[in-house]
Amino acid sequence: MTDRPADALETTSSVKPADRPGLGIGLMLGALFLFVMMDAAIKASVKDLPVMQVLWARFLFHMIVVSAALAATGRRLPPRTRAPGLQAIRSLCLTVANLCFTLALVHVPLAECTAIGFVSPLIVTLLAARVLKEPVGWQRWTGILVGFAGVLIIIRPGAGVTHPAALWVVATAVVFAVYSVLTRRLAGVDDAFTTIFHTGVAGTALTTLIVPFFWVWPSLGQWALLAVLGTLGGVGHFLLILAYQRAQASVLAPFAYSQMIWATLAGFLLFGELPDSVAGIGAVVVAAGGLFVFWTETRSQPQARERTQA
Repeated sequence: MTDRPADALETTSSVKPADRPGLGIGLMLGALFLFVMMDAAIKASVKDLPVMQVLWARFLFHMIVVSAALAATGRRLPPRTRAPGLQAIRSLCLTVANLCFTLALVHVPLAECTAIGFVSPLIVTLLAARVLKEPVGWQRWTGILVGFAGVLIIIRPGAGVTHPAALWVVATAVVFAVYSVLTRRLAGVDDAFTTIFHTGVAGTALTTLIVPFFWVWPSLGQWALLAVLGTLGGVGHFLLILAYQRAQASVLAPFAYSQMIWATLAGFLLFGELPDSVAGIGAVVVAAGGLFVFWTETRSQPQARERTQA
């Protein structure tokens, strides 16, 4: 969940996408599939290993994969950032978001975690209005309210149906929204590959300092799973960047919700989990809120350009 298309979108905004939408869509679907597989690997790992140790592996192997990829392309390591403070805070936000999401995965089905997490782009809209001074019209407010209504349908507060750990996903969505706003701030300051490297720096450093207090020596199979989950995250990020370099953001954005499909399938096939009918309705409502905001934005952009040209 905590690896979202907004990450690649905002950090590649200075790159004009090539006209290869089919390839871009394929790359994005592949990235989202890898992110769900990473979440599934995390859910499997925390059954036997401490959450902090799994989080450490997620960032460590992510950094190894990203560093190897950057070195293979002849880029400088570590890439120099023009905004080290913002990069550090952004990376720390991702660390906290991953921690909250992992704590939720211990008790909450993967599909429900993913669905609740999709309220994060709507929270970004609220924060963007305050931090980035972006206008929020009635269409955005409608989408935000619909999305939050969907989350309430899934959680059903007071009914005792959903595990209280679902609130960790809500916390994840809030922190990840801050992370996304900081990503927008960095667009045009650092290039995509610099930002993707620094994405895991604070997480790797912080968890490396803390993990000795929680260490449980993994078996060979557990080491392999830890390496796989970090690798999935790193490769997924690169696929997203490639996707946004080959297709327009407006073409790719609706496909983000395919992550709910992957999460439902993974939860059922790997853990025997299926969301109940009410949670399924809530997931659809969350998606409807986000897609409504996307639809109104795509309609308003041509009108805004026409007014500017006039």
